[in-house]
Amino acid sequence: MKAAAREPEIRNKSILQDIAKRAMLQRGLRPEFSSECNSELDRIQAPAKPDSVANARDLRHMLWASIDNDDSEDLDQLTVAESLPQGKIRIMVAIADVDSLVKKNSAIDRDAQANTTSIYTAARIFPMLPLKLSTDYTSLNLNQDRLAVVVDMTLDPEGRLLDSDVYRAAVRNHAKLAYNSLAAWLEGETEIPAAAAAVEGLAENILLQDKAAQMMKSLRHQEGALSLETIEAKAVFQEDLISDLVVEETNRAKQIIEDFMIAANGVTVRFLGARGIPSLRRVVRVPRRWDRIVEIAAAHAFRLPKSPSPRKLEIFLTMMKKADPLRFPDLSLAVIKLLGNGEYVAEKPGEEAQGHFGLAVKDYAHSTAPNRRYPDLITQRLLKAAIEGRPVPYSQDELERLADSCTRKEDLAVKVERQVGKSAAALLLESRIGERFSAMVTGAAEKGTWVRLLDIPVEGMLKAGSKGVDVGDEIEVELISVDVEQGFIDFKRVG
Repeated sequence: MKAAAREPEIRNKSILQDIAKRAMLQRGLRPEFSSECNSELDRIQAPAKPDSVANARDLRHMLWASIDNDDSEDLDQLTVAESLPQGKIRIMVAIADVDSLVKKNSAIDRDAQANTTSIYTAARIFPMLPLKLSTDYTSLNLNQDRLAVVVDMTLDPEGRLLDSDVYRAAVRNHAKLAYNSLAAWLEGETEIPAAAAAVEGLAENILLQDKAAQMMKSLRHQEGALSLETIEAKAVFQEDLISDLVVEETNRAKQIIEDFMIAANGVTVRFLGARGIPSLRRVVRVPRRWDRIVEIAAAHAFRLPKSPSPRKLEIFLTMMKKADPLRFPDLSLAVIKLLGNGEYVAEKPGEEAQGHFGLAVKDYAHSTAPNRRYPDLITQRLLKAAIEGRPVPYSQDELERLADSCTRKEDLAVKVERQVGKSAAALLLESRIGERFSAMVTGAAEKGTWVRLLDIPVEGMLKAGSKGVDVGDEIEVELISVDVEQGFIDFKRVG
């Protein structure tokens, strides 16, 4: 039975906002902040003063800039680069000092622990911290002096890490830059963004950052970091009416941040370990279902070894991306599912690291987004204790409990985001029942056959006409029904 199309005037964001709130509550996540949190927030009247920390370095003169999504207001990091003699490059990442205002076991901290992450649904963001903090007092906002934890790295001329340090500093954001416009300039498509052009020397600095990031990226993939690519759709609204779904694609500006953050996350773990302090690591274990990944590769005439090898898997992925870019996101998704989810693990100093298989690194933590992720705030507190020679602020039991909670809550948050994303897709297509689309088969099993539309980033179930189709086939389908609340989209094969 076809779903009745809603009138356009009520096909708006509020429908998805209600679905998002229900999805949060159904999974035991908090959609709102507690009264205790709000009362404590009222008593915070200003950001932490940069000159309030005796040993903080004054780095406000450096050409710091933020590079983030076009609409981001919770700015966790700033970056800057510096040319050194003999072809070396200095890379610095400044991370917002959230702990300066969000103290352990405070009411705000307890609320942050409840969800452990900001949750970004298609129609509403559920921030981990109140907006007064995350988009203002603890955000590295434009032309504002802020306290930060700085990860300072020196690279050799090939992009290998030579030296590193972590310390507290006062910083100032001189330009708020957006991924897409900055990438268009880096890729030679447009003029430099006005915000960057307005700051003397920043254009050259960004080019140096890009050079360093590209070298670091190349080295990572040589070591076996995996080139995975999935289709992430973002809902677009016009006057609160959903009008489109656009694919979030990687670009050169995103790669600057990605590679700098990966490097900084490794440095923080080693910094803690060298000082005998435990860490909350981000782990992707060696895949238990490697045999199935081997079978997938064999189906594409590529032989993987019996023992898991990120380097060999990366060679296979690179080959497949070049050979069949249209189907590569579906192959990537299949591999991601077989690799298993990331998790947080509390590790004692000197313990053998479990590592991150997907990044092909042994030492890894989340440390660069303390406004958005609770594990990063925990790591920041550990780092500040290490820098200042104070006692470790968490017991091993606390870290283990928090690691389990953060892993579990992250999984719930992802499920909320996916559910609302599916509902957004259903809402967008609700008025298009009966229309035909080109599609690709992405899954075929006893429980059903799935297709992905080629012109709109939407996936749904093939309810009729699945006989004789296989994964990778391109077919013509007709939209037969949607269920916005459940996020169901159903098609039948035609032609």
